Amino acid sequence: MLNDTLIANFLEHLEHERCLSAHTIKNYKHDLENAALFFKKYDIQEWSAVKDETIRALIISNRKLKKLSRTINRQLSTLRTFYNYLIREEIVADNPATRIKVLKTPRQLPKPLDTDETARLLAFETSNSLSIRDAAILELLYSSGIRISELVALDLTDLDLKQGQMYVLGKGKKNRIALIGRFALQAIQKWLLVRLPLVEPQEKALFVNNKGKRLSIRAIQYRVYQIGLQQGLDTRVHPHRLRHSFASHLLESSGELRAVQELLGHASLNTTEIYTQLNFQHLATVYDKCHPRAQKKK
Repeated sequence: MLNDTLIANFLEHLEHERCLSAHTIKNYKHDLENAALFFKKYDIQEWSAVKDETIRALIISNRKLKKLSRTINRQLSTLRTFYNYLIREEIVADNPATRIKVLKTPRQLPKPLDTDETARLLAFETSNSLSIRDAAILELLYSSGIRISELVALDLTDLDLKQGQMYVLGKGKKNRIALIGRFALQAIQKWLLVRLPLVEPQEKALFVNNKGKRLSIRAIQYRVYQIGLQQGLDTRVHPHRLRHSFASHLLESSGELRAVQELLGHASLNTTEIYTQLNFQHLATVYDKCHPRAQKKK
């Protein structure tokens, strides 16, 4: 029988040595457990007995189940990383997943809100403490471009309101400074005034629920989605879309790709360059609509 202890040890390695997020580790666990279930159907008792043809059979099975190419590629990447770990631990001598080619996937560009949609989203009326909190969350997400995981982890001590900045813990547990825009600063100051009656004195979290406890990622996702509906937006709104909007609008106005990379906390400029494609698409659309020589004949 496949050794589940090895998966558990691998997950600990990801958490303590590679410092990956809980969400990423959860995905690794899910992928490995699904692969293990499939391999057991082939009466495979040890991870060392898995061959490249077995992994190909797993991929074919997933395609028949109509799983997305990026989902299948993620599982293949998980197996490659897992087998590299097993080689390091001298449990296996070979990595069968390295001989499997990834599936081609169309690169999906992020879809930001346009400036009018963003303005409409941020213009919702506040009527109580929690709606004031929600306004601060939306303003902070859009003005700083931080990830939702970074926002959830914010403590009061991470804010420097005088300087208009904050200290965030990003991917790989890397610290960076993010900026707080003027409107976000005003919204946070309003929230801090009504936050006090909701929390115990020892509570450090910046954003809390009606019970005075730190807000969860799921709760923020739900509130952002609900506010988008409330404001009559025709498109689904989620926190990461506000991050895309921040990057796209900033790049569109400034053209400073390197600055956007720093503000987003991207380790590689290649990751940020996707917004240049998005920006070019916007320019191409404007050109097609406005330039006399570009307009299509009716």
